Amino acid sequence: MRAMQKATRTNGKRMATRGRNERRNQVAARAADLDQSSPYYEVQLEKPIGVKFNRGKDGGAYVSLVDESLGNVDERFELGDKIVAISASFGPDIWPAENYGQIMYAIKTRNGGVYFKMEKKFGDLSFMEKPDDNLFRKERAGGNYGAGTKELQQKNYERRKELAQQRKQQFQNGLDLFNQKKYDQALIVWEDVLGQEPPNYMGDRFERVTDIYLATQYNIACCYAYLGKTEEGLDALEDVLFCGFDDYKKVRNDPNLAALRQSERFTPMINKYDEPWINENALKALKVTLANEDPRARFPTTSCAWPVLFPLLGFAPPPLPCVDSA
Repeated sequence: MRAMQKATRTNGKRMATRGRNERRNQVAARAADLDQSSPYYEVQLEKPIGVKFNRGKDGGAYVSLVDESLGNVDERFELGDKIVAISASFGPDIWPAENYGQIMYAIKTRNGGVYFKMEKKFGDLSFMEKPDDNLFRKERAGGNYGAGTKELQQKNYERRKELAQQRKQQFQNGLDLFNQKKYDQALIVWEDVLGQEPPNYMGDRFERVTDIYLATQYNIACCYAYLGKTEEGLDALEDVLFCGFDDYKKVRNDPNLAALRQSERFTPMINKYDEPWINENALKALKVTLANEDPRARFPTTSCAWPVLFPLLGFAPPPLPCVDSA
């Protein structure tokens, strides 16, 4: 029996090793087929951009999706390619790509075309892999669960807790910058926090994003509001509402979002998630109907509804006590 288990583990290890080697050989072969005079290429794209980026293990930004239906793309973009330089948020300057947050901030806040300097990775997607995953797959392929797997799971759990704590501290750093009114710097920090969202997250109440994601995206909307970037702020706000943020009263009244509420896009967006108790279109029609007369002359002022409706129609409520009926 032990001999069979040992043989199974050995075969599993060989299969996992063979799979990794085959992938490396494919990447190497693809690289050999392409021009190796320079591993870099440059792209200028107008917004909207049909390319999505993920945060890699090294904190950089890597191509994770190329979709023409989302916006403009370049045929040279390939999954796994890394951004090494990006247009500054404004002006002709080019920024070296320092981290994911800085790159996302530059892309979102720049008006006009965006310059990318990319490093070819020839389809290598190892930036998305967690080092411990390879060890776990190796043991699982061998059909074995023992002390080694248990130790690995404990190690992964402790590592996740450590990363979550680091993320919370990074969020707090952004909040400190926000309170100092350093909105641009706060955006860079918080964009990096978003990039660290665990993939395929599922909370205890079936939430699809973490609480820190919701708080961060909401705060990003506030930053854009203060910077006068209304469309970017509304994009961030719509994302946080779509992801489950349901404090609609705060969204409707938060002074940090005052600039966004001035946009014609705001009311239809928030009403989609939080239907108002009174139909605004009906209220507008009633105002038009009563445009040339005082509604207090047409309707009795003894109804309990009038203390609410008079202010909505732009009239002071009547100075009479509310009496339903005799």
